[in-house]
Amino acid sequence: MAKVILAYSGGLDTSIILKWLKEEHGYEVIAYAADVGQGPDELVGLEEKALNTGASKVYIEDLRQQFMEEFVFPMLKSGAVYEGKYLMGTSIARPIIARGMVRAALNEGAEAVAHGSTGKGNDQVRFELTTKALAPELKIIAPWRTWNIRSRQDAMEYAKRYNIPVPVTAEKPYSMDRNLWHISYEGGILEDPANAPLEDMFLLTCSPEEAPHEAEVVEITFKKGIPTGINGVSMESVPLLEKLNEIAGRNAVGRVDIVENRLVGMKSRGVYETPGGTLLYYAHKELEQLTLDRETMHFQEMLSVKYAELVYNGQWYIPLRKALDAFFDSTQEKVSGEIKLKLYKGNISVLSRLSPHTLYHPQLATFEEDELYDQKDAEGFINLFGLPLKVEGLLRGTWKNEVSEKK
Repeated sequence: MAKVILAYSGGLDTSIILKWLKEEHGYEVIAYAADVGQGPDELVGLEEKALNTGASKVYIEDLRQQFMEEFVFPMLKSGAVYEGKYLMGTSIARPIIARGMVRAALNEGAEAVAHGSTGKGNDQVRFELTTKALAPELKIIAPWRTWNIRSRQDAMEYAKRYNIPVPVTAEKPYSMDRNLWHISYEGGILEDPANAPLEDMFLLTCSPEEAPHEAEVVEITFKKGIPTGINGVSMESVPLLEKLNEIAGRNAVGRVDIVENRLVGMKSRGVYETPGGTLLYYAHKELEQLTLDRETMHFQEMLSVKYAELVYNGQWYIPLRKALDAFFDSTQEKVSGEIKLKLYKGNISVLSRLSPHTLYHPQLATFEEDELYDQKDAEGFINLFGLPLKVEGLLRGTWKNEVSEKK
C-alpha cells in the first residue's frame, strides 16, 4: 500500500480523515503530531487513539523550542501583526508542523501528505505552500475539498459510524487550536459577529472582572530583540513564554476578538488568547522606541505589515521572508535592555525603559537650559523645510481660499 503522512491532532476532522484514507482509498496512514505547546491534554493517549483508528505508525515530535526560536522570535523581531490585532498564533505554527510532516514523509518513503484543513480556510494554503517549497514531489491530499462530507454534523455522524471518539459535540461545536503562543476559537455561536464569546470558553486568561485588584509588575529583558529573562532571571524560550502566559493570563491581558480578511477572500470571525505574546510585543515595541533611529523605525513599520501578510498567507518559505529576516536582524542589533510593565485588569502600561544602546539623550530633550541644542537653529531648518510650501503659496495661492473671507 502507498503511504501517506497525515497531520493528526486527534480531533474530529483528522480522526475521520485517518479512517477515510485507509478504508476508502487503501492508504497506509502514518499519523504525524507536532508538540508546539498545545498542552498534555491533547497529546495524552494520542498515539493509542491513532493506532486504534487505523494508523500504522505515529510520530509525536516535541518542536516547542524550535517553534519559539526559529518561527515565533523572528516574527516578534519584525513586529508583525495582522490587520492591527491578530498576533498570528495559528499562522506561525503551520510552517513548522508542515516541515515536520514533510520530514516524516521523506523518512518513510511516503507518496503523499494529507491535512484536515477546509477549503474555506487559510491553513490549507499554509500546509500546502510549505510542502511545495520543501518537497514538491509529494502529493497533497485535502479531503475537505473532495469528499461528500459537507458539515460538522456529517463529520460527527461519520465518526459515530466507525466508533471513533471525538471531543466535539453538536451542543458545543467550537473549533479550537492551541499552541504555546496562543489559543484560537472559531465556529458555533462565534460565527455570528453579533454574539459575544462565552466567558467559560477562555482557557488562558481571566476576565478583567476576575483579575486581581492589585496591579502586578513584570520586567522583561531583551537581547538583540529576543526575550531572554523575566524579573532579572535568565530563562530559555519555552519556560519564558509559559511564565509570561501565566502572568498575563491572571491579569486579563491578551484577548482579541477580530473579524479578519482571510486569504481566500471571505471575512472570518476569530477570538484569540495570546497573553504572553501580548506582553512581549508591547515590551519589544517600547524598547525599539528607545533604541531605533527615526528613519529605521518608520521604514521597519512598513515592512512589518508585509511580514505579517507573508506569515498569515503561509508564505514562510519564500525568498522575500528570508530577505526581510536579514533586514530585521540588522535593525535588532541594538534592541537590548529591560522593559518594566504594570498589568492591571487587562491593561498594560510601561513603568521604565533601560538600554545600554538608548538614543534618548536627557540633556538634549530637556525643557530646561542646555548647551547641546541651539534653539535659534530651528528657524533656518523650518525655513528650508517649509520652502516648497512657501513657493507654492507665492506662485499658485493654492490654499488662499482656506483663509479668505466668505462673501
